[in-house]
Amino acid sequence: MKLKLSILLSFICSSLVFSQDNPTNTTPANPEKKTLTALKIDQNVTIDGKLDEPFWNTAEKATDFIMFQPDNGKPELPEEKTIVRIAYDNEGIYVGAEMYQAKENLLKEITQRDNFGTSDHFGVFLNGYNDGQQDFRLIVSAAGTQMDCIATQETGEDYSWDAVWHSEVKQTDFGWIVEMKIPYAAIRFSSKDKQVWGLNLFREVRYKKQKYAWNKIDTNIGNILQQAGILNGIENIKPPIRLFFIPYASGYVNHNDEGTETTFKGGMDIKYGINDSFTLDAILVPDFGQTTFDNKILNLGPFEQQLNENRGFFTEGTDLFNKGSLFYSRRIGSEPSGDVTLGENEEVEKMPTTIDLLNALKISGRTSKGLGIGVLNAVTKETKATVVNTETGDRRSVVVEPLANYNVLVFDQRFRKNSSISFVNTNVMRDGSFKDANVSAVLFDLNTKANTYKLSGNFKYNHINDIEDKNGFNTNIYFAKTFGKYRFNGGANYVSKDYDINDLGINFTNNYHNTFANFSYRILNPTKLFNSFYLNANTSLEWQNDTGLVQNAWFSGSMNASNKRNDDFGIGIDLNPIITYDFYQPRTTGRYVYRPKSVGSYIYYSSNYNNPFAIDFNPYFYVYEQDKRNSYGFNLSPRYRFSDKFFLTYGLNIARDNDDKGYVDNTETDIIFANRNVTTIENSVGGKYGINSRMTFNLKVRYYWSYSEIKNYLTLLENGYYEPNTEYKENNNDNFKSWNYDLSYVWWFAPGSQVSVLYRNNATHYEQRLNKNIIDNLAHTLQNDLNHTFSVSVKYFIDYNKAKNWL
Repeated sequence: MKLKLSILLSFICSSLVFSQDNPTNTTPANPEKKTLTALKIDQNVTIDGKLDEPFWNTAEKATDFIMFQPDNGKPELPEEKTIVRIAYDNEGIYVGAEMYQAKENLLKEITQRDNFGTSDHFGVFLNGYNDGQQDFRLIVSAAGTQMDCIATQETGEDYSWDAVWHSEVKQTDFGWIVEMKIPYAAIRFSSKDKQVWGLNLFREVRYKKQKYAWNKIDTNIGNILQQAGILNGIENIKPPIRLFFIPYASGYVNHNDEGTETTFKGGMDIKYGINDSFTLDAILVPDFGQTTFDNKILNLGPFEQQLNENRGFFTEGTDLFNKGSLFYSRRIGSEPSGDVTLGENEEVEKMPTTIDLLNALKISGRTSKGLGIGVLNAVTKETKATVVNTETGDRRSVVVEPLANYNVLVFDQRFRKNSSISFVNTNVMRDGSFKDANVSAVLFDLNTKANTYKLSGNFKYNHINDIEDKNGFNTNIYFAKTFGKYRFNGGANYVSKDYDINDLGINFTNNYHNTFANFSYRILNPTKLFNSFYLNANTSLEWQNDTGLVQNAWFSGSMNASNKRNDDFGIGIDLNPIITYDFYQPRTTGRYVYRPKSVGSYIYYSSNYNNPFAIDFNPYFYVYEQDKRNSYGFNLSPRYRFSDKFFLTYGLNIARDNDDKGYVDNTETDIIFANRNVTTIENSVGGKYGINSRMTFNLKVRYYWSYSEIKNYLTLLENGYYEPNTEYKENNNDNFKSWNYDLSYVWWFAPGSQVSVLYRNNATHYEQRLNKNIIDNLAHTLQNDLNHTFSVSVKYFIDYNKAKNWL
């Protein structure tokens, strides 16, 4: 183990020398910001990508873009120059951009919305408060596909946010043109008569994988949002009423072995601008039937599987509600929280797995003084299980989840354009005798004026009103150097025994304290060998509060780079150099199991996606100081772009855990573990055929198979070690299969308006009978558990200002 550690340290040191970069590491200067004045217009504008309206010739130009990746600070080439003009009226702002580029070098793959693909791009980054803390980013590809996101320093770019705006592109003799109209309703800004906005303009020259910005972005500084220019000239605007209705109608035909069922649904989303800064979003009679499927797995660990949120209402514009990581939206409408008490000769005939959402709303925005306010409320309906008496046939209903109200409240005060203090509260109120829960948190994020150092922290407190009240807390402190080639951070955390946020959040561990640190190195400009080069080292030590035993102790190091051909590759190593103890696997309070020392490594390679054929490859292995225990596997994903319209990718993921030691049962006298081999094989296929930038066919297929084979049983001892158990005879083999097939057609027939047609078949099957033939398992799953769904959904975006003219 010492030898492996010394090899790693030598590798890091040699890599630092090998990077061939300027060793200076001075504090960055604050360069003067560029300014652009928007032109006031009072004429109709046709968004057609032609820029033939007369005012475009008189609007001020934004030019002289500067590269920020990979060769930071290099000016754009004259033959690939960018010219941008901005105008405005009482409805919104207009952007006209000309990108010069040789026709043969222009890449323009057609993709679904928010998918960058292999294309050239132009984007507008707007900050209506000029506070350097949140951008509204609207981007268009050379194929005409729209991408939009909310960007913050804490969470990065959130592409789940979708706005309604207009854009068109045209290819020309000199390159390509983008024309955009961004309604004021799509962004947020103050109510001042004279507006001063933060502005940056973005361009990606894809064939060289180069990214440019109008106002220089210095990669020596970690905070990119602070490095925007200024947009002046927007004065005395009278934005229209921001009131939008999005009615929808959908129909479903479901078929399985139990028969065919047809369902029709209808409802409406409402968006209302309370003022220039705050917006109310509400859903009435929600329908989430066409959300993408969950990638379910065989979960042998002590914690639930954390699932992605796929429902648009809970992903769009939720950056405020994610402060402090207290909100896990999948709790709303998840499994019931109550149990069923059975009488003599009774059994559960029907147990609901989800809870219906009745309605939900959220209000969010920010004042001119930088105070962000967010309110989210959702109501779920009472849910009942059905219990049957096996002798008499009598049935009764049991409430397993009452009418429940979920709330999130956030106050986030920004100041000094790069710092904030926040208060977050989440609470769940359930009807009747069911438990209630409340969590509150205070957060702070402080940065120096030059964005060179950061100090952040939080204090979180929970109260659960149940049979026994539970009060817990979690506190954290963090310090970081955020500029230069050499950066570091470190901190500490304390979590009490009764810390529990799982009624509306998600948290797996408590009752510990830890310290952690990170060191990183990067080149800021390309070298002879690399376009980018990044080294990272992390370490953490964690102690259980009651016993003082170490429950985590690890070190990881990694190198990630991009070569001159724009291929990405890397290598990493993980070390667990001492024995630690796991307090969660035994599923019994006060018990623990030891975890052996281990070492693991991985490599990855990702070839340049600009090429029609590309491949990703990622093998790994782990070796444990315990019997013959080891783990290994790989991910392999080739992809091929047949044309700008047609694209296919295949994924193969294989994992093997040999002599894994895992929990299987808890008898009256013993905690039973098993020595087992676990094999996982996952196949996936993704595809896209784009008719145009607003109409695509999309394919997503996944077959997941994982099985666990018991070799022998073990009894967990009080000291955390094992002894053989020859008396336990239960069958605890696992064989889990999941199949999903989605074929969809999506047509954005007008801004914010969509037709979606989906055919889906899916099946999930679990058994304790082992069958090691992958084809037999797939056939068995499809024959016995396959569900078919065909659905059509139409939603239409109605702007009140236009609708009142119709009426």
